[in-house]
Amino acid sequence: MGFRCGIVGLPNVGKSTLFNALTETQAAQAANYPFCTIEPNVGQVSVPDERLDKLASIAGSAKVIPTQLGFVDIAGLVKGASRGEGLGNQFLGNIREVDAIVHVLRCFEDDDIQHVANKVDPIADAEVVETELMLADLESLEKRVPAAQKKATGGDKEAKVMASVLGQALDLLREGKPARLTEPNGDDEARVFEQAQLLTAKPVLYVCNVAEDEAAEGNALSAQVFAKAQAEGAQAVVISAAIESELVAMPAEERGEYLEALGLTESGLSRVIRAGYTLLGLKTFFTAGPKEARAWTFPSGAKAPQAAGEIHSDFERGFIRAETIAFDDYVALGGESGAREAGKLRQEGKEYQVQDGDVMLFKFNV
Repeated sequence: MGFRCGIVGLPNVGKSTLFNALTETQAAQAANYPFCTIEPNVGQVSVPDERLDKLASIAGSAKVIPTQLGFVDIAGLVKGASRGEGLGNQFLGNIREVDAIVHVLRCFEDDDIQHVANKVDPIADAEVVETELMLADLESLEKRVPAAQKKATGGDKEAKVMASVLGQALDLLREGKPARLTEPNGDDEARVFEQAQLLTAKPVLYVCNVAEDEAAEGNALSAQVFAKAQAEGAQAVVISAAIESELVAMPAEERGEYLEALGLTESGLSRVIRAGYTLLGLKTFFTAGPKEARAWTFPSGAKAPQAAGEIHSDFERGFIRAETIAFDDYVALGGESGAREAGKLRQEGKEYQVQDGDVMLFKFNV
């Protein structure tokens, strides 16, 4: 299971530059004027994981296949987008289709790059986009909730669930709060809330785009964004899109030295991925053998059959058991044979909750 993050923000904050750097392509045109991104660009990024290389080395794998992370570069929102201003509702629809929002905020001064509001204020920028998403959700729920309430009075059980959970979301939006603060009561309300695809229900990662010499520690502007994220229960990272652009242009063997010279221990991509995993509650399990070593993403709390389904639906449908080795045991004991001999290979059933780093072999019968 990969996941798709929609990169949003005001025009000229570095969205397309970041997208190009993350996907190591020039698929998105990065230009110094609003709306250079007309259609959403979609890119798949390999998720770096040192554990995968270790497994491949021990298993003698011919191929190494990391899991994938999707990024969607969505054109810049402007004030009034919920009413069709700028390129309007087309882009609100693009945001609705992603799992999480990566909100890029300009936290650098540069007289050569025009800001749509003619001032650098990441908190104000964040509020512009957030307000447009809230207005779009508000418009949607002000139509749906009264209709559900009317049906609920007639005894419609599904309508009662909808009226309850979406009514709560509507109240929050009317108070100027995002729908993600809604607390569904039970599985039915959680299902209805998820199906509503509210824009402000999506988890948010704030990406503070800073100048190259501020990439290690951030600056006063990024500190404001981190405070905002902490207050909201969101995530925030500091990144320099300019540095990421330079990184992808140089040979892989030179990147570590370049980062070290800048006081960095990892690329911005790694920080964004780790924050994204935390945000969405995602973890990784592995399969390893002579043909390939492969990483798979699964939601935290998933049981063995659900994890098996990430490989193929038949694995989940006909699940029998999962031969499971913890990553540390696999490495310490030299692979599957050593783990089996040491009694560290476990036979796990349908109720087993998969742990991050598990090395698994699924047995199934369809």
